[in-house]
Amino acid sequence: MSHRDTLFSAPIARLGDWTFDERVAEVFPDMIQRSVPGYSNIISMIGMLAERFVQPGTQVYDLGCSLGAATLSVRRNIHHDNCKIIAIDNSPAMIERCRRHIDAYKAPTPVDVIEGDIRDIAIENASMVVLNFTLQFLDPSERQALLDKIYQGLNPGGALVLSEKFSFEDAKVGELLFNMHHDFKRANGYSELEISQKRSMLGKRDADRFRGNT
Repeated sequence: MSHRDTLFSAPIARLGDWTFDERVAEVFPDMIQRSVPGYSNIISMIGMLAERFVQPGTQVYDLGCSLGAATLSVRRNIHHDNCKIIAIDNSPAMIERCRRHIDAYKAPTPVDVIEGDIRDIAIENASMVVLNFTLQFLDPSERQALLDKIYQGLNPGGALVLSEKFSFEDAKVGELLFNMHHDFKRANGYSELEISQKRSMLGKRDADRFRGNT
């Protein structure tokens, strides 16, 4: 059962580093729905893409699987034999809940749920790889190496599904989308304090990363 996200509803004297800990994992379904426009549609589309691209006897990788929403969407849409899904995340709290979610929905396609670093996983015999809002959490200097590894591990006709935040060179367009995103959060019940504190914590993470303090 998901709880309502109130992590930033009260003033926090000292904002620490953003981590996907037990508190975040507990409210993550509510948080992601209220923070990412169209998230449910993205998950549904990942399943539709799986139906088109997953090939018999191959593997699917969900890199940064969080609670397993994309994994389950893929699994529901695999109609071939001898396929396997490998779901990996480095958060123990997320992985624990992901395993529970996967076990609750029985299907023929097996799923290996792994607690680990997506940079260390071998990509082999893959017909589909999912990076659903995951790449942003890697240092920019490490992203291309992961994408290259995925490319090398994809079978002919395979697909990389990449959902990601991005910025525009045009400052006016960037400001418009920034403001619209915050309007979306407000419309979903987040207060100015919640928006500001979460933005500050994530901004600190990004600043530390660019300084090399990952």
